[in-house]
Amino acid sequence: MTSTDDAAITVTDNPEQHRFEIHAGGVLAGFTEYRVREDRYSFVHTEIGDEFGGRGLASWLIKDALDEMRTRGAAVLPYCPFVKRFIQRHAEYQDLVPAAERAAFDIPQG
Repeated sequence: MTSTDDAAITVTDNPEQHRFEIHAGGVLAGFTEYRVREDRYSFVHTEIGDEFGGRGLASWLIKDALDEMRTRGAAVLPYCPFVKRFIQRHAEYQDLVPAAERAAFDIPQG
C-alpha cells in the first residue's frame, strides 16, 4: 500500500448493516456488502469513496473480509464483480468458493 499510513487503516465487520467496512484515519472509506445464509456469505457489492480511490483500499478490504471468512469456516459466493476478480487473481482464496459453485463464478477448480 502506498501513500496511506497502514496503522490508520482498519477493517471491521458491521453485521447490523451486513457489511465489512474499511476506515482510513477513522473515516469510513468504503465497504463490501454481504448476505448470510447459514455458513455462506454472498458478497454483493463493494464501494470505495471517490476521495479514497487509487490507494488499494478495496483490495485491502476484500483480503481482510476473506481472511475473516476463512477464520469463520464460511463459504463465499462472489456475486460482486470486484470480489470475484480478487478471488480469480488470488489462488489462495479460491477454496473459499464451494467447488460446486466455482464454475458459475469462473473460479478455477484448483
